[in-house]
Amino acid sequence: MQFITTHPARIYAVAVAALALVAHYVPELPSALVLGLVAAVLGTGEAVQRTEDKKTAGAGEGGRQDDDRADA
Repeated sequence: MQFITTHPARIYAVAVAALALVAHYVPELPSALVLGLVAAVLGTGEAVQRTEDKKTAGAGEGGRQDDDRADA
């Protein structure tokens, strides 16, 4: 779960790439199914964007949070 909260954009990119490959190499998929998945992916992209925005906004607030060298 830690990896998912740390790297949502990477997971999203892999999922979108996999969807594009499946849609390309399996042409017999119904177009309604593909369009429904595209709509879901767009909604998920919005959630990923909001998560990344929160991480970016919080990056400067606490100073050095995850740096192990800060104790040295």
